[in-house]
Amino acid sequence: MGRRKLIPAAAALAAGAALTLAATPASAQPQTPSPTPAPAALAASAADRLVGSAGTSSLLRRADGDALKRTGVVQGTRGLQYVTYARTFKGLPVVGGDVVVTTDAAGTVKDTAVAQTAPIAVGTTATVSAARAAATARARLAEVDTAAAPQLKVLAWGAPKLVYESVVAGRTAQGRPSHLHVFVDARTGKVVDQVDDVREGTGNGYYYGTVTINTSGSGSSYSMTDPTRPGLKCGGQNGSAYTGTDDVWGNGSGTNLETACVDAMWGAQREIDMLAAWFNRNGIQGNGSNPPIRVGLNDVNAYWNGSYVNFGHNQANTRQATPIDVVGHELGHAVFQYTPGGAGSGNENGGINESTGDIFGALTEAYANSPLDPPDYSVGEEVDLVGDGPIRYMYNPSLAGDPNCWSTSIPSTEVHSAAGPLNHWFYLVAEGTAPTDGQPASPTCNSSSVTGISIRKAGEIYYNAMQAKTSTWKYANIRTATLNAAKNLYPNSCTEFNTVKAAWNAISVPAQSGEATCTGTPSNDFSLSVSPASGSVAAGSSATTTVATATTAGSAQTVTLSASGLPSGATATFSPASVTSGSSSTLTIATSASTPSGTYAVTVTGTGSATHTATYTLTVTGGPGGGCSGTNGTDVSIPDAGPAVTSTITISGCGRNGSATSTVAVNIRHTYRGDLVVDLVAPDGTSYRLKNSSLFDGADNVIATYTVNLSAKAGDGAWKLQVRDVYSQDTGSIDTWTLTL
Repeated sequence: MGRRKLIPAAAALAAGAALTLAATPASAQPQTPSPTPAPAALAASAADRLVGSAGTSSLLRRADGDALKRTGVVQGTRGLQYVTYARTFKGLPVVGGDVVVTTDAAGTVKDTAVAQTAPIAVGTTATVSAARAAATARARLAEVDTAAAPQLKVLAWGAPKLVYESVVAGRTAQGRPSHLHVFVDARTGKVVDQVDDVREGTGNGYYYGTVTINTSGSGSSYSMTDPTRPGLKCGGQNGSAYTGTDDVWGNGSGTNLETACVDAMWGAQREIDMLAAWFNRNGIQGNGSNPPIRVGLNDVNAYWNGSYVNFGHNQANTRQATPIDVVGHELGHAVFQYTPGGAGSGNENGGINESTGDIFGALTEAYANSPLDPPDYSVGEEVDLVGDGPIRYMYNPSLAGDPNCWSTSIPSTEVHSAAGPLNHWFYLVAEGTAPTDGQPASPTCNSSSVTGISIRKAGEIYYNAMQAKTSTWKYANIRTATLNAAKNLYPNSCTEFNTVKAAWNAISVPAQSGEATCTGTPSNDFSLSVSPASGSVAAGSSATTTVATATTAGSAQTVTLSASGLPSGATATFSPASVTSGSSSTLTIATSASTPSGTYAVTVTGTGSATHTATYTLTVTGGPGGGCSGTNGTDVSIPDAGPAVTSTITISGCGRNGSATSTVAVNIRHTYRGDLVVDLVAPDGTSYRLKNSSLFDGADNVIATYTVNLSAKAGDGAWKLQVRDVYSQDTGSIDTWTLTL
């Protein structure tokens, strides 16, 4: 019988075992209302249901062998939540299989983004050795410092393929640093794609004068390490933070590296503060952490390498490349990497990454608003890298030879130039074609006019769109994501949405199938709340709460108030009974001496152009208890095999304000007590598993008492207590009885 113990009747461990069921409505005792789940929990639950539903397989490009694992919940602005998932296929990680589900604060699914374009249908056995893949990857760099062991994965950027991913670090043939992810086809041995974590940028060493930066230390020992922004520090090429005997740093010289760290630290701290204040983001990496900074790179360059940012100097070597827009640009690459989808592949995606750096540089410069470097949309305007002034112009990319408009040639355009159209789009959303704040006019590709909505709103929309980013993002995907973000962030206005759409049209990114729309004027709407949300009174007394309303869309309207769910003997009055949205009313609930003790959920309803509700939890003490009685049911026997035996217990007179206990003996013969399970089945079919007991009396009897909360279920109907031996040979021995309120 496998693990089954055959126990003689004379020595049965559970002979005559007693099982006591106490059915206690929650209203028998005052309870504190359960707190509303946090938005992140609601988002995760809703997204998990969507991902787990069989009906979404086509939407999510799922195949047999797929598994999606939730990797995080990112909080956006205005209550939006972004739930991220990573995919595996038959146990192998999938690069490009990522999924993002967007919800609002209430857990309502708004959008879904999927990186894959087709379900996976590949074999999982490699015909190329890992050693051969490693050698192929190393050959992609002129100098290799480190190389990680290849890992077998599925690459789903385009047609899915079985690949080895190898990560090699070193320098390119041009002498530039590289941290390269190489994807080698595991069947042919050919390189099918590669992604470099090193994202290059340029800037100047403009000195911001005397500024305050956060450092650490005391007495005569200090470090350029920020104690309030975890991970942020600045130092030389060895990765260690600069230290000193006092907390005074730099000398104002363009060639002094401590001075470069002052500029870099000040700029990074402004960017981190901007992300928190404007976009509700916790640090560059989104989890409170921030990358370190290095200065003194012997190169006319600056870059992000996937782990830290590194700054060199201008061509004349007279200043370091650490002005705020360059610092913001490089850390913008880090934000791109640490948002869903990470850093993708290809020139178009690389151009988007470069433009993201420019966008965050402009946002940081605007937030800092330094009189020594007034906010603008030129990139590196003061570095004069090679004597030509700014390296990019967001308001008119063609001034630096970059395209203003998207075209089918963008996927084959060098990444810094491929950033041009997105930079142009961002400027049009922020400032429009004819700004009135002193910023320059901007041309369009369709001769249209666009009215800007401010750099902060433009940044908020782009940042929230990034939370729905996948590893295969292209310009078309950003159009869809930003339109969704504008609609979700500003549900009661079409102004922001229309500007975003007009800007995409103005740079020639075509409309996408199924993209969001926003038409007409939003209808009037309001919100409803109660404060306090709960109260306790003695029977015969009254409780009061304030019912507040607010206009959330359109114009103010008349809201009529009512209450339901009152206990017997209680009445509710509102003063006044109707309010104009934006005003308040006082709700008074008067109880009588006959109002039963208990806790009641009173629903407050506001009716206008829409209907909204709020819950007030009323606890009554000192009233009738509404006691009830119970009768014991027939003993239930579970033999090794045999027909089910049914026993009935009747609980009467409980209502919602009492409790009763009934006892049933469960007699188990010749079986293993570990296979005994007890389930309580509600009238709607919901099953509650009751734990097995390990308590014994002196006669080797199992003693178990279970308390069942009935407050969340209708009192009427048959409650079934189901006692089973779940071992396969005894599946026919299912015994039930009915509990009726």
